Amino acid sequence: MALFSRKDKYIRINPNKSVRSSSPQAKPEVPDELFAKCPGCKKTIYTNDLGPAKTCPHCHYNFRISAQERLSITIDEGSFNELFTGIQTKNPLNFPGYEDKIVEAKAKTGLDEAVLTGTAEIEGRPFALAIMDSNFIMASMGTVVGEKITRLFEHAIKHHLPVVVFTASGGARMQEGIMSLMQMAKISAAVKRHSNAGLFYLTILTDPTTGGVTASFAMEGDIILAEPQTLVGFAGRRVIESTVRETLPDDFQKAEFLQEHGFVDAIVMRQELRQTIAKLLVFHGGK
Repeated sequence: MALFSRKDKYIRINPNKSVRSSSPQAKPEVPDELFAKCPGCKKTIYTNDLGPAKTCPHCHYNFRISAQERLSITIDEGSFNELFTGIQTKNPLNFPGYEDKIVEAKAKTGLDEAVLTGTAEIEGRPFALAIMDSNFIMASMGTVVGEKITRLFEHAIKHHLPVVVFTASGGARMQEGIMSLMQMAKISAAVKRHSNAGLFYLTILTDPTTGGVTASFAMEGDIILAEPQTLVGFAGRRVIESTVRETLPDDFQKAEFLQEHGFVDAIVMRQELRQTIAKLLVFHGGK
């Protein structure tokens, strides 16, 4: 319908004469990220309706958030003290373009690696905290991620602190080969030393938590929580189906499925996580 799509603009010169402008009418500009589509219920949502927790108002799906956003809704304001910064990521396999990818991820996230580590407080109770950020190469676990989390547990042992880890990962970082896989055993050993010291370890599984992270420290917490509809698994769904030659349930590898089968202790809404962590620190967090 060209008749209705044409939008000529006229400039009034005098009551008896008009001249058509040479430039077309400017189109209204719509800001980027004004609306979001929920991966859970598939509805389109005005982004302001998501709130600080970025939760779908219809199905309560939890959108992925950055480490900084996680801090702002979880801990006491101003209580975070970042630890173990400045550890440089290496390229042991001389993987093409890996250094550029790290530089790009640093610029995008403001982090030096895929995990943010430090100490913080919730309702005045101190603890050691690690938050994995899926915006940094899908929070893949390389040697620096393993080193930072290991040092966090060692710091917690020294200062008699409980540890809270928000997991999110696409698995081990392929660009570092076997070195990335070794982080599974390295962190697990630190978790064991922390446990032997009689200290509390809480893991919160966020979307997605997969691969070597799931196969190690993500599932080693004294208590394991998860956000609703979080993807949790080791291998991919299609890989498993082709191996076992069976069709898996629709909710396979979702947090609700894992809770039903005893792998997750509780599923907690994002808005309730701060209060839940505070209660668990009171019950199990030591002095």
